[in-house]
Amino acid sequence: MNTTKIIISRIDSIGDVVLTLPVTGVIKQHIADAKIVFLVSNYTMPIIKRCKNIDEHYAWENLKDNKEQFRDINASSIIHVFPNKKVAKLAKSSGIRNRIGTSHRMYHWWTCNKLVHIGRKRSDLHEAQLNLKLLDPLGIPNEYPLNELPEYCGWQDVIEIPKPFQSLLVPDKFKLIIHMMSRGNAKSWPFAKYYQLIKLLPMERFQILITGNSDEGKIIESQLPEIFSLAHVTNATGKFSLEEFITFIQCCDGLLAGSTGPLHIAGLSGKRALGLYPSRRPMHAMRWAPMGTKAEYISEPDDRGDFLNIPISMVQSRLLSWLDH
Repeated sequence: MNTTKIIISRIDSIGDVVLTLPVTGVIKQHIADAKIVFLVSNYTMPIIKRCKNIDEHYAWENLKDNKEQFRDINASSIIHVFPNKKVAKLAKSSGIRNRIGTSHRMYHWWTCNKLVHIGRKRSDLHEAQLNLKLLDPLGIPNEYPLNELPEYCGWQDVIEIPKPFQSLLVPDKFKLIIHMMSRGNAKSWPFAKYYQLIKLLPMERFQILITGNSDEGKIIESQLPEIFSLAHVTNATGKFSLEEFITFIQCCDGLLAGSTGPLHIAGLSGKRALGLYPSRRPMHAMRWAPMGTKAEYISEPDDRGDFLNIPISMVQSRLLSWLDH
């Protein structure tokens, strides 16, 4: 039997890529000889390298101007999980036999030959469940409970803490990452509330590690410099590449954030992960909550203003409960 090689195209952000990983395991469960090829951006490549279900991976930046190299992948199918007109046109011109995409993109009507009718904005399904709907043209069952999906991700954790991280982490304390910013992709909780929360968390029990890229670290430091003067707070902004940050998350005990990629990494890594979410569609938790046995979320009681309207006491209570388990 000839090998079935399937490209999964998801060239957007970290969280979106994480929530696409169940597709890889479900395909392999139902197509014994399937070889999974993942097309991503250079930025999110470290996510793909943690997935044992993926046989080949390519960065879109390296392929977008090279039809011959794209054709040489020799795939029988491509699934456009993230619709992109340039990817769709290249897949068609490269002669891929089965080209699967949502019918809700006009250009898919002439670049794809297998259209799936998915309305994401009004759906009650989680993003990871919606992604599975694109497997329908392959004849693969695609209705799975959300709590079962992490087992299909093929996610690989670190076995021991690397030495460079050991000096950052305080032994015998609950190591809580707080990722305050979201690259503008989600409604945020105010800096002032994070600060008040951290002051309420007992310093003898918690080590707080503030994370973010270098630019985010500068923003936090300029707007809330006092946060880094708290005795149980460690400034970990700008210290890691994405590959290193994945490992660092797996070396800590929990993570608090809005709807961000690091939250999804923590959930999939089996860490305690608390997400703060708006109540409005389509950004609500029903669609974007983190996956994982210890992942949870708090939704704002009502939608007011540009920032998340979640009381500090609700977040504090949830974090303190982690210490007892």
